[in-house]
Amino acid sequence: MELALYADYAVRLVNSEEPERGTDALVSVDAVRALFGNPESETARLTETADVARLRAVRGRLRAVFEAAAGGDEVRGVDLLNGLMIEHPVSPLVSGHDYLDEQGRPRWHLHLADNAGTATAAFTAVACMGLAIHLTELGADRLGICQAAPCRNAYLDTSTNRSRRYCSDRCATRANVAAYRARKRQEAALAAEDGPAAEDGPGGAATARG
Repeated sequence: MELALYADYAVRLVNSEEPERGTDALVSVDAVRALFGNPESETARLTETADVARLRAVRGRLRAVFEAAAGGDEVRGVDLLNGLMIEHPVSPLVSGHDYLDEQGRPRWHLHLADNAGTATAAFTAVACMGLAIHLTELGADRLGICQAAPCRNAYLDTSTNRSRRYCSDRCATRANVAAYRARKRQEAALAAEDGPAAEDGPGGAATARG
């Protein structure tokens, strides 16, 4: 797996909570396993309820990284991410298992060794490393927070022109519809204020204002 793909772990963890809606998917060990699904994921090691609380704490810190970067404070975002990486270091190894080229030779790639003491620490380490690679390769401004209220989901902007503003097509459509309706209401209000106002002139004839 390419290391940058681990950044999706960070996104999925952050988005397990929707603060504006008051929802939280991290309610049990089974819920965490279901959220990340992949049996090879570090969350497959979860056995303790305490890990759920630990993941929630990490989630809040990762959200702060996204919010700082999305808000234009790249230095703070990087500092917060570095803090997590210092606490949860990884051990990169060159690996070739399960990846062979046409000649049967290993396709060497970097693999993150799992030396962490807990499932939460292992998950945090790889998620932060993936996020760091994404950030350094594409830029801190590629870490976004959805602008379709009340959604505050995190996302990774991989667009060619750095134009992404929403976490999903659904949120983009909802935001566009809301903006269209707001424009229509504003146009209707302006038309009511600036439209012709009839006044009764001499003999009862209506005359247009202006």
